[in-house]
Amino acid sequence: MMSAPSKSEDTKERLVARVGGETLVIAARRLSLWYGQVIGINDITIDIGNGVIGLLGPNGAGKSTLMKVLTGQLQPSTGAVSIFGQRVWNNAELFARVGFVPEQDAFYEEMTGRAFVTYLTRLQGFGKADAARLADAAIEEVDLVGDRDRKIEEYSKGMRQRIKIAQALAHKPDLLFMDEPLNGTDPVGRRHIIDLIRRFGEGNRTVIVSSHILHEVEQMTSDILLVNKGRVVADGNIYRIREMIDEHPHTIFVDCSEPRRFAAMFAAFADVVRIEFTEAGFALATTEPDACYSRIPALAIEHGIVVRRMTSPDNNLMAVFNYLVR
Repeated sequence: MMSAPSKSEDTKERLVARVGGETLVIAARRLSLWYGQVIGINDITIDIGNGVIGLLGPNGAGKSTLMKVLTGQLQPSTGAVSIFGQRVWNNAELFARVGFVPEQDAFYEEMTGRAFVTYLTRLQGFGKADAARLADAAIEEVDLVGDRDRKIEEYSKGMRQRIKIAQALAHKPDLLFMDEPLNGTDPVGRRHIIDLIRRFGEGNRTVIVSSHILHEVEQMTSDILLVNKGRVVADGNIYRIREMIDEHPHTIFVDCSEPRRFAAMFAAFADVVRIEFTEAGFALATTEPDACYSRIPALAIEHGIVVRRMTSPDNNLMAVFNYLVR
């Protein structure tokens, strides 16, 4: 089920976007925040249930601002937000149930990873021994045991990301916010973090994870919020959004050994509505992308064509937004 914000400002019954499981975790109503004349988020009304929720949007879309408002770091200019039925702003007791992984680094660089996580866990109210035990468990969870006694200033970008996640997990929160957690990680580290996010979202816990990379979020969840220019432009199942896009002509670029001969073969198919030649080959527009993706390698093999590359901008996140905005 896809929904979008009301188009009319004076609509009495405003549409409420809803994403996630049955248990309501976050309720936001008419959230807006302005930085002077600049709009950070604009009139967002959303209910978020349990599970893993992908917060998707291009850089500058308002994802980080929305996270900071939802976590009580910024007070909205208008509107209200509650988590677990409690108001968020200036509610220190609620923060004990929430973990946050910021996009920006904010470390005590001279501390070891272990000391850093232990220190922040103690700020949650745990005693020294319990904080150390919880910190060690969290560091093991992110696979940094061998480096926990190194200073953070010596950490790689991927290690810094993982120690940020450890500090957010150590006090065992019920709700976890993660702002671009995969930035700077290598493929192995990325896979580990994705698995960790999926595990955390099991049961009745909730993860809100932001990203501007579609395929990364697809590996974590199918439940997403799409944000653009400070607004929620769509919510629901990511595969339904893809289906909506695929109802329109889908562009595929083909880099091959004999572009003119190969392109001529596609002119006979009814779903191919346009063919254009490029420097590296040709681009075709099709109304049946799945069939066309299968057809390209099959015809290439049959006719001895070497296909060096096959790509589509309509498979990336900006294509999703371009379609929704149109």
